[in-house]
Amino acid sequence: MNIPYLNLQAITSLHGNEIQTAVTEVVGSGWYLQGKRLQTFEQHFSTYIGTRHCVGVANGLDAITLTLRAYIELDMLNEGDEVIVPANTFIATVLAITENRLKPIFIDIKEKTLDIDIEALEKSISKKTKALMLVHLYGRCTYNEHINTFCKDNNLILIEDNAQAHGCIYSQNRKTGSLGNIGCHSFYPGKNLGALGDGGAITTNNDTLAETIRSIANYGFKEKYVAEYQGRNSRLDDIQAAVLDVKLSHLDEDNQRRQAIAHTYYKYIENPKVALPSQLADENNVYHIFPLFTAQRDALQQHLESRGIQTLIHYPIPPHKQTCYRQWNHIHMPVAEKLATQELSIPLHPAMTDEMAKYIIDAINTF
Repeated sequence: MNIPYLNLQAITSLHGNEIQTAVTEVVGSGWYLQGKRLQTFEQHFSTYIGTRHCVGVANGLDAITLTLRAYIELDMLNEGDEVIVPANTFIATVLAITENRLKPIFIDIKEKTLDIDIEALEKSISKKTKALMLVHLYGRCTYNEHINTFCKDNNLILIEDNAQAHGCIYSQNRKTGSLGNIGCHSFYPGKNLGALGDGGAITTNNDTLAETIRSIANYGFKEKYVAEYQGRNSRLDDIQAAVLDVKLSHLDEDNQRRQAIAHTYYKYIENPKVALPSQLADENNVYHIFPLFTAQRDALQQHLESRGIQTLIHYPIPPHKQTCYRQWNHIHMPVAEKLATQELSIPLHPAMTDEMAKYIIDAINTF
């Protein structure tokens, strides 16, 4: 059996007729930017997430970058301020911080739950600390009431990097992306809610913040040709918005399929050489990525490849160990660095069959 890590063609085909109809309608309309399809998607996505505002932007990195820039323009952040960020995240989270001339403060994680180490978080605070960037990595909700209280007690802006957790529920139908002051989303094709190209969005209940972000993302215009800010061009186009609107209507059912496959993995993967992260309640995990951890990662990856199973590594080098951040290469985050050498992601997406999942489990258990 040949199982690619991610089959975007099969995933798109799940709702292919609706997507083709939506795209054809946009093409025929002759309006491709800042049109009605974008407005409709923004309204639907903000309602789904549970916020008053959604601002579509070009990609997930821009979503975080524009968010921090808006806080700076509103004098809620200043150059040199510190932003706490988990050490195990994709580099885009940190790039947005440094692009705005803010300082990332890396926090190690807990090995079983993969979320921020609370004790380390409490020790990280200083007079320059102004924000916490919470990353819902792998689709796992990393928010909790302790973090909420910590941010309120220390007057920290709570920003959610929700690129990997669309549809994840914390409690009482409160979705990630609405739990903090602002949520940043990526619609990269492989995401749970993925476009047919790049895309991103920002969700918030703050009227002024949403208005400021929308302005900065459109050349800084307050009105046409009147620039209040030194802005940039970062827009979600109407074709991608139309595609996303279709897929949004199916997101919950697609996530339920992800959860069903993940439950099968948890139930039947039995190999003492392989560790799984602690299992969260269904509503706290939408399984964007299903990670395994093993000291024999390369050997396991080769074993699975020999069986026709493609795997990926998320992520082999933590941001603080990247060459571009050599000023922080001396920092030691033992858990994040250990897991970076052990993580292996196995296939999991809504177009997978039960037969594929069983084949993958058998291959892992015979390693």
